[in-house]
Amino acid sequence: MMDNKDIIITGISRGREFSPNHEDNDMAIFSSVADELRNRKFKVETYTEDEFIKRKKYGNVIFNMVRATDSIRLLKGIEISGTKVINSAFGIENCYRKVLTRLFEANDIPCPKSIIVPTQKEFPSVTFPCWIKKGSSHTMVKKDVVYVECREEAEKVFEDFRRRNIDEAVINEHIVGDLIKFYGVYNTGFFYSFYPTEQSHSKFGLELINGKARGFSFNKEKLKEYCEKASKILNVPIYGGDCVITPKGEIKIIDFNDWPSFARCRDIAVSYIADYIQKGTEETSEI
Repeated sequence: MMDNKDIIITGISRGREFSPNHEDNDMAIFSSVADELRNRKFKVETYTEDEFIKRKKYGNVIFNMVRATDSIRLLKGIEISGTKVINSAFGIENCYRKVLTRLFEANDIPCPKSIIVPTQKEFPSVTFPCWIKKGSSHTMVKKDVVYVECREEAEKVFEDFRRRNIDEAVINEHIVGDLIKFYGVYNTGFFYSFYPTEQSHSKFGLELINGKARGFSFNKEKLKEYCEKASKILNVPIYGGDCVITPKGEIKIIDFNDWPSFARCRDIAVSYIADYIQKGTEETSEI
């Protein structure tokens, strides 16, 4: 087995345009993980997404937070060639809203009732209020995810999507209940959840629509179980997301993301993320 000092790990940070209102938090978790791996005597080389595209040599393992289409395409080729990539480039694409919705429904992950609709078609008959979300790629601006209360508002969103060349939308039912954010690292035991409205944690302010948390009782182990299952299905071992707890204690996962900021638990999460990457260097990872 190679010594840590003989292993080169390549880290690729996230382009700032893909970290709306969380640029510093995303860079903080990336830099902290890189430093932790260096403390473990690994040689770690870090690059931006733009720098990564121009390179032709990479380490034994790549950890990344990329979101740009060109970066993902390049990573997929490297991954197919046999290099360990964390998170998988294929997993990053699985977090696109349209793909995510289909995978959740096919694998019994509890989520809102949803339909996928071409934006060129007339807005369908649905129950309001509901959410309209960009079907492809990641959320980059506030108007990629919109809460609407009537058909007139919904049709305006479709008009905007068409204007911005967004071909498909995912329409989610609105779930009434407590919003909870979560972070996890697959199969390490690390899982953290909290009420964002109590900690003023928000990217676009949409968390306020569900209102102040009322503390509805729910099974926290079941939430972790669902998230770990989703992590494996999506091939995204370093993950985060959002769920809603209904007044009856039902869990509905409404969003799942590849490598979030871990902003509220970064100091704890770093060592678990580094553990997972280290396992990747030993080819013992389960994902």
